[in-house]
Amino acid sequence: MLMTSDWVFILDEVDELSAMILSSEQAQKLRQAYQAVYEDIELSARIKAFQRIKDQYEDVQRFGKYHPDYNIIMKQIRTEKRQLDLNAQVATLKLAENDYQDLLDEISLIIGHSVSEAVKIPVSNPFFASAGSACGTGCGTGGGCSCSA
Repeated sequence: MLMTSDWVFILDEVDELSAMILSSEQAQKLRQAYQAVYEDIELSARIKAFQRIKDQYEDVQRFGKYHPDYNIIMKQIRTEKRQLDLNAQVATLKLAENDYQDLLDEISLIIGHSVSEAVKIPVSNPFFASAGSACGTGCGTGGGCSCSA
């Protein structure tokens, strides 16, 4: 690849965009929420305990209902996940993660559509997936929707 002034300009713009993303309000909220969760010693211990249960759950999934501890592990993982989900700090972290992902999705769409409207951009939020399509389905129907995409 030959380095031209166009490539240097693009790389400079990428660095600037990265700095803007990292200094965004969403990124700051994500860092604060992450810090709040993992600096809480009790909550951090509960998360580690949940991870151990999750490892057991993955082992149980290999054998399904034939595993001897299937019912115990399935009940235990649901209970622990529910307790973590109800924690205010964990909920704040999840919301901050979603907000940050939405920001990244918006940026991806802007960049992708600046190249071409036909570029398909994978996004996590269904709102963004349908925003650019005429049929509202993201044109994943293989032409069955009769839209112009």
